[in-house]
Amino acid sequence: MTGVSQLPNIITVLRILLVAPTAWLLWEAMYLEAFVLMVIAGLSDALDGFLARRFNWMSKIGATLDPLADKLLVAVMFVVFTIQGHVPLWVAAIVLGRDVTIVCGAGVYKLLYEEVEISPTFVSKANTAMQIVTVCLLMASLLPVGVLAELAGQLVQPCFYILAVLGVASGLDYVVTWGSKAYREGKKRKRYARMRRVTGEED
Repeated sequence: MTGVSQLPNIITVLRILLVAPTAWLLWEAMYLEAFVLMVIAGLSDALDGFLARRFNWMSKIGATLDPLADKLLVAVMFVVFTIQGHVPLWVAAIVLGRDVTIVCGAGVYKLLYEEVEISPTFVSKANTAMQIVTVCLLMASLLPVGVLAELAGQLVQPCFYILAVLGVASGLDYVVTWGSKAYREGKKRKRYARMRRVTGEED
């Protein structure tokens, strides 16, 4: 891929660069400004996805960077909101613990066996969507917009519980699925190693 076909990847990188200023604005309680950057990040996500699909400008690096950009922004926002006391510690522990578990598990699997290409399950997609909804509602509840902020604030608490359930379910789903796959792969390689030893002795 060269030239204009790299545009989706460039947009994704720019979205990643928005994480730091968004985090700083949140830390300084400049929620309206942070909300604007979050909207820009969301629009850029939709744009690079559209360009990649419409003109077939898809690439392996893009497939890696795009979900990373989304996860990074959401994770940073959860961390800042937790430090500020807007998100309960137990919710942040589930949200971030799930992602850390998946990343570490994928790293171990790749180290022991092969390249990992994880396809998100329905539960995982629902969990990601709920993370984004929760962050948006939490952000809206902190904006100086009166009725909208009050309504969003009333919806945040139920979202915490839904997010916790989805986070645990999604994490367990990945652990069971990839744990079973790793177990089967390990057994297959042991059988192959035994066959090679037997063949070597016969020769």
